[in-house]
Amino acid sequence: ILVGLFIYTLIKSSNLTHTLNYIYGLAFLAILIIISFFLNKYKQKLQENKNFSKLLSQTSSELSDNSVETRTILNPQSSILNPKSLNLNPKFTFNDIAGIESVKEELIEIVDFLKNPKKYTKFGIKLPKGVLLIGPPGVGKTLIAKALAGEAEVPFFYQSGASFVELYVGAGAKKVKELFNAAKAKAPAIIFIDEIDAIGKKRGFGSNDEREATLNELLTQMDGFESNSGVLVIAATNKFDVLDDALLRSGRFDRRVFINLPNASDRLKILKLYLKDKRYDFDIQDLAKNTAGFNSAALFTIINEALLNMVKRGDKVIKKADIELATKKVQFGKKELNIMCLEEKEVLATYQAAKAYITKTNLTLFDEGISEDECIYPSKTKLINQIKANLAGSIGVEVIMGESYVVFKSELKKAYEIAQMMEKDYKMGEAKNFIKEAKDSLTQTILTKKEEILKLKEILLEKEELDVF
Repeated sequence: ILVGLFIYTLIKSSNLTHTLNYIYGLAFLAILIIISFFLNKYKQKLQENKNFSKLLSQTSSELSDNSVETRTILNPQSSILNPKSLNLNPKFTFNDIAGIESVKEELIEIVDFLKNPKKYTKFGIKLPKGVLLIGPPGVGKTLIAKALAGEAEVPFFYQSGASFVELYVGAGAKKVKELFNAAKAKAPAIIFIDEIDAIGKKRGFGSNDEREATLNELLTQMDGFESNSGVLVIAATNKFDVLDDALLRSGRFDRRVFINLPNASDRLKILKLYLKDKRYDFDIQDLAKNTAGFNSAALFTIINEALLNMVKRGDKVIKKADIELATKKVQFGKKELNIMCLEEKEVLATYQAAKAYITKTNLTLFDEGISEDECIYPSKTKLINQIKANLAGSIGVEVIMGESYVVFKSELKKAYEIAQMMEKDYKMGEAKNFIKEAKDSLTQTILTKKEEILKLKEILLEKEELDVF
């Protein structure tokens, strides 16, 4: 425009070429043309720098994705995941995870639904909207979700619960909405939310407007798409008791999968998987027996540390000394692991055997808590039986081993809470009398059935799980 105006002035105003104002005008137009030229060049340079920064960011993200775990990739134009950039390896399936046979059986029908939806929809069957994976840290909840996506060969959207929590109200809710929109656009797809307790805690306690707004949006989104939309939400938590009731109701997380610490046979399978194609000279079965309380992540760390020590020695075979050194490192570096000596394992096995006999339920060596049937109108007898169930392990250890031990504090606490509730809320009598009645009855039963309980204890020490009831 400026150049056109300059030429037009030259042609139309030639009769004024000898006036001073005409010369000033031409000079001013020329200066404007020069300034606009440099501004345009500067703009182009800024755009090139921006494009280079974006390319560098994308390259860095792609490089970081070459690890074993699936990472979160952000779309530069949005805060949601870009499924094309996810390092989803369709060859990573349930066969690449050991020690979760019961979990595989529960999830295999979901895989079949995602692969062959018409097989089920023609009968009016709907896919569960949500699957909640519950278990202690390190048991492989994230890997299970990743394997599920690999089995079904669908896009896998990963996000941690903490990443939704923002400083400003509404920002987390926007991220949730964008994530679900992206998944629906790529359906069938899987959304995996790790550590959902970061946003899914019960509302009303420690109120946080941003967290509650994010949770409300998550609930809305799970209600807002049909079960046959092909979008499956998988969430993982190790704090099931703090989750909001609205998340757990039917129509949201319809299926709950409990993942326990691996038992002896599971640990053997896990170790064999980690040692595949590796040379070793030690008894793998002894290692599986001596690592009671170790989760799959800790077992991987042991093998990895042993390999590092092998390389330091300049060897190509993992020796028993490498395993012993690696195990000590994990024991001292992983204080949260339930690592036990033989005496502690004896105590725990006795505790669990007595609890299993009294409640007539199958359990594993590390199961904590008593499963309770919810009753609208609980009787006095039923409540006292619940007290017995929670005290059975402690009384069993005291009677059989001749000394009191504190094993699961949560079960002791629960027993006394029920007794207090019977006194204060139900006015059935005094709490101390209920506790005494339960203890006396348990002591008599355990003394009478001591041999049977000891048999259960031996099974737990050998297999770390019961299947007799």
